[in-house]
Parts: sequence; C-alpha cells; structure tokens
Amino acid sequence: MLVLLPPSETKRDGGDGPPLDLTALSHDADLGPVRTELCDELVALAGDRPAARAALGVSQRQDAEIDRNAALRTNPTLPALDRYTGVLYDALDAGSFTRATRDRARSRLAVCSALFGLLSADDPVPPYRLSAGSKLPGSGTLAARWRPVLDPLLARIAEGELVVDLRSGGYAALGTVPGAVTVNVLAQRPDGSRSVVSHHNKSHKGGLARLLATSRAEPADAGAVARIARRAGHLVERDGNHLDLVIPACARPPEPGTRPL
Repeated sequence: MLVLLPPSETKRDGGDGPPLDLTALSHDADLGPVRTELCDELVALAGDRPAARAALGVSQRQDAEIDRNAALRTNPTLPALDRYTGVLYDALDAGSFTRATRDRARSRLAVCSALFGLLSADDPVPPYRLSAGSKLPGSGTLAARWRPVLDPLLARIAEGELVVDLRSGGYAALGTVPGAVTVNVLAQRPDGSRSVVSHHNKSHKGGLARLLATSRAEPADAGAVARIARRAGHLVERDGNHLDLVIPACARPPEPGTRPL
C-alpha cells in the first residue's frame, strides 16, 4: 500500500543532509528532467523579487520564501517526511514513530510535490516555496508540465500496489492514479445532515495517514482500508473506491500522534 500525501506550504528550516542532489531522489529516471527544469527556473526567478512574489503568490513580508528558493541547491536537506510541517503533518506526527513504525511508514508514505513530483518519505529535500497553483513565467501550468511524466509513473505504481490518495485537488491534478482509494471527511450534525469538512480536513486525513502507515495489516482494496479505520473506532462509509470518514460536527481535530476522530 502507498499512501499519497499532499505537501505543505510550510516547511521546517535547516537540516543535516547534504545539498540537493536531484539524481539521488526516487524516480529520477522518470521525473529527473522536469525536476531539473523547475529547480533551475525557481533559482533564476528568485533574482527578480517582484516577479517571484507574483508567481509564488507571496507578499514582500514573505521574501524569506524567495531566499529559500535562491539557495535551493546549497541549503542542507531533510527527509521529505521531516521537511513538511503544518496541519496534516502535525497529525501524522512522524517524529513520534518508533523505529519499527517509521520503517513501515517509510515504505508506505509518499508526497506529491509541485517542485519534485513524487517523493518517497526518505528523499532528502531542502526548504522551498512552490505550490500546485503557482505559475512560473513563460511556462504552462505545473499540472501541464507534470502530468506527461507523473500519469504513467503513478499508473505503473497503481498496477503493483494499492494507492490511497489523500491529496487535495490542486495536487491531485498533477498526476492521476487509476483505481486509487480516495477519502472525504464529512461532518455529521445531530439532525443527521452532513457537510464536507474544510477547516479540519487536513487534520483528520493526517490522522488517517498515520493509522494506515503504522498498521501491521496489508490492505489490498478500499474495503480493507475501511476495516482498518473501523477497527480503530472510526465511522467509515464506502462507495466503490471512495471512502467517507464521518465525524461529529462538533468534533475537534485529532491531537498530534493520536487517532483521527
């Protein structure tokens, strides 16, 4: 099973790994050329701050994000699983994994990145700023650039193992996964009516990712994924390859390292 995560705009600073080596990243044969083009363009763009702000959707107060891009090839690296921060990754709480659960999670978690395409959990990456909706000057959308290489790669992966796709819409547009298990988080009110959870959606998906990444079970289909979640006490409804994780409307997001509500 592979659990496909979105990245986050927020990223941890620093690192103890060597500078970025694109050839050391997983799937280099498939994704290397696009990665190289995007890294070169991002570093060059950092030399024009007004253009960089416009392309990245940041303000002058966020120029530190542009500085990160300028130093993309010289800054130290961290494993992808440790680089990304924010709501989903707080709930995943990879830092609390035991050695055994981290080994299992490393083989099951991957990140879909606007800059690097598909990253394995241990791929060493520096901090950077580039979102799925960013538009680099003089080029097409990131989806138009990634799909020709990500679509066939993801299709090959899906032929060999179950993929649980927890990406948001913008990152799902970078590459399609045939037959993937998809998940929505729904809030159920006391009167039985439901609505899609938006504000805390990432927290609950991060908690579900933690559950799947550390489970000893090896699910082969959406039904098996649902059973893992149900055994942990969650209300899950299945429609084919789509799962709805149903939570009470008043539920708070899960605390880091705990099960999703």
